[in-house]
Amino acid sequence: MKSIRVATCQFSVEADIAHNRRQVLRQIRQAAEQEADVVHFSECALSGYAGVDIPNIAALKWDALTAATEDIQAAAKQHKVWVLLGSTHRLTDGNKPHNCLYVIDPRGRIVDRYDKRFCTGLDGKRSTFDLKHYSPGNRFVTFRVRGVTCGILICYDYRFPELYREYKRCGVDVLFQSFHNARMTVVKDKTYDIWRTIVPPTMSCRAAENHFWVSANNSTARPSRSARFAVRPDGAITRHLNRPQPGVLTPDITRQPKLHDPPLPCP
Repeated sequence: MKSIRVATCQFSVEADIAHNRRQVLRQIRQAAEQEADVVHFSECALSGYAGVDIPNIAALKWDALTAATEDIQAAAKQHKVWVLLGSTHRLTDGNKPHNCLYVIDPRGRIVDRYDKRFCTGLDGKRSTFDLKHYSPGNRFVTFRVRGVTCGILICYDYRFPELYREYKRCGVDVLFQSFHNARMTVVKDKTYDIWRTIVPPTMSCRAAENHFWVSANNSTARPSRSARFAVRPDGAITRHLNRPQPGVLTPDITRQPKLHDPPLPCP
């Protein structure tokens, strides 16, 4: 059976691109030492998230971001790993940039880019909503690693099951889902937390209903309320990292047709 080793990475994403660069490079090295094939980072891991880590796109230092991206491409080539890098992609003619994940191959080339499709709306009150800062994407992205087909989604995309179904039709074996849920105001009702109550079960459901693996990660900046974990095609969360600490989770992801497929009748 074909398999890959995935490094699901987490650290505190900051407004400081130099800080984020150091963390990304450190975790690429750690992942390579653990013989990972794919190193997966959270949403806006390199650039910082506009409206949360940085006040707005005008505060983003584009030259520093370009130089840091090139350093990470060089690290991917040095360690011969795939890197899924959460960042911000600049557009021309005054258009808002994309909230993206770059797909960097083991030769250090950016071979594709997934742009967040479903950006959270703008209500005129909260500056953290995506559409104030970003342009939505419009396409699916797949790539193959050691014979395993991979797809990508970002954060709020998780609310739309049709995206996962389309990836299933594309033959995806592993879905990489990057989140950024940190520095958010804690809800008044402390008995209920969407990022603990809804996100893990939803990821389990998406994995199970499509029978593919899911790698999910997040920033650890406080308060950070969404766990980092891997989900099997039968919906079981197999491994997870502690929320507050930076770390690298390296599950072996194997195409396992014998795992129970929940949409099918029980044997």
